[in-house]
Amino acid sequence: MRVVFLGAPGVGKGTQADRVAAQFKIAKISTGDLLREAVRVQTPLGREAKQYMDQGRLVPDSVVIGLVRDKLAEAPCANGFVLDGFPRTVPQAEELEQVLRATQRPLNRVVTFKVPREVVIKRLSGRRSCPKCQATFHVEFAPSQKGAVCDRCGETLVQRSDDKPEAIETRLKVYEEQTAPLIQYYANKRLLSELDASGSVDAVFEALFGVLAPYSAL
Repeated sequence: MRVVFLGAPGVGKGTQADRVAAQFKIAKISTGDLLREAVRVQTPLGREAKQYMDQGRLVPDSVVIGLVRDKLAEAPCANGFVLDGFPRTVPQAEELEQVLRATQRPLNRVVTFKVPREVVIKRLSGRRSCPKCQATFHVEFAPSQKGAVCDRCGETLVQRSDDKPEAIETRLKVYEEQTAPLIQYYANKRLLSELDASGSVDAVFEALFGVLAPYSAL
């Protein structure tokens, strides 16, 4: 199974990608995770990406595509993958199509997650992250059992710069202007499914499972 998840920041793509990867035993590829790791270890691409991420702006295609291409070539992706956060622009989608065509592994499905704007803002502004082990929490929906510190490793939790109100507004504006056209792009290719992601995690996964199950053997 080879699928892409689309949707504005905060719609729950990452959570559902984790569950799909575990359920169908495929690799999860999160460009957010790839970029944050590159920033953490201060690779040249990571240092370049940080300037954009801190402002809530899209990281240039050249940086993201390089990271994704390398990841897709790794052994765990041979049995399938779910892409969370990539592609974000039509040029990235075209580049991804070329990469997959070269290995004869076309996409099976693209799912776009729909959530009201006010819900997205509430989800993102309450998110807290562990800078050490990368665990994520939410002050209301999924708090750490130890309050302001990570209940996995004990590190003090932080609010990422791109989860602050001013950055959230920028991220949503960027999504609407640059990423939303992907919906039409994949609809034209008859790969798109729309999913209401405003319900509980379990309810969303149940609906998502129904969409993806037919491709589980592909």
